[in-house]
Amino acid sequence: MKQNLFSLLQHAMKYLLSVVIIFFFLYEGMGQKSFQPKQVNFEWKGIVYRNETTANLSFHTNGYSVAYNKGRIMTYYKTNYYHFEAGYMLDPREQKQNKNIPLSFSKISKSFKFGKQNSLFLLRAGKGTKKLLTDKAKRKGVAIGYNYEAGPSLAILKPYFLELIYNFEKDGRYFNELRTEKYSEDNKAKFLDYNSIFGGGPAGKGWSEVGIVPGIQGKLGLFFSLGAFDEYAKSLEVGLMGDFFIRKIPIMVETESISAKPYFLNFYVTLEFGKRTN
Repeated sequence: MKQNLFSLLQHAMKYLLSVVIIFFFLYEGMGQKSFQPKQVNFEWKGIVYRNETTANLSFHTNGYSVAYNKGRIMTYYKTNYYHFEAGYMLDPREQKQNKNIPLSFSKISKSFKFGKQNSLFLLRAGKGTKKLLTDKAKRKGVAIGYNYEAGPSLAILKPYFLELIYNFEKDGRYFNELRTEKYSEDNKAKFLDYNSIFGGGPAGKGWSEVGIVPGIQGKLGLFFSLGAFDEYAKSLEVGLMGDFFIRKIPIMVETESISAKPYFLNFYVTLEFGKRTN
């Protein structure tokens, strides 16, 4: 099943890459008025900048991230870079809801996600290469290329808390009590009982109880760079990214119908801005 999924995603990326390249060359051909000898732009014959520093804002299938890149421009067509990223990952089965229970508590219930066990934050680092597919980009022109990257990934799991309703009797009278709890095997029945949930717990609670799981990450992307050799870097990138860990990552509580997995595959879109220097 995993091999079939990887094969399908690889074919999809190859197809997307082929379509973009064909479109580019058709566009270039249609834009020519007459056949003329190729002009050499002596002003941009050499490499103007050697270093590239950029920041990324990425949105992927199940989350988002911000990143910092430090690159070295090797040739017209090749840039090597180091990548540092921090992001947040969701499970597609998460659904935010609010019950607005009219109980005798002097507080308003917060929204919550039923069945959520942990919040997942990711730290990624990597070394990558960007390569241009088009001819030497003219000033203010759009260059098309691809990039690949790999490196370590670190999953940070912060326990997710709910405010649970407990009923008890005292002196012949029945009372309701709210308790802020994270998921455990001892309270599993209560945590997954929809009628026992008042609302979500404090967002900042649980940072002293985080768990860390190491892994690796990689990505393959297609980018469109505006003014590939201008002083200011501007590009749009789309592609496939993956995170693979040494054990399962439980974002949701595992049940007969829900199981955790040790990997995440996502399509992503990235906006990149930065500056080039000598």
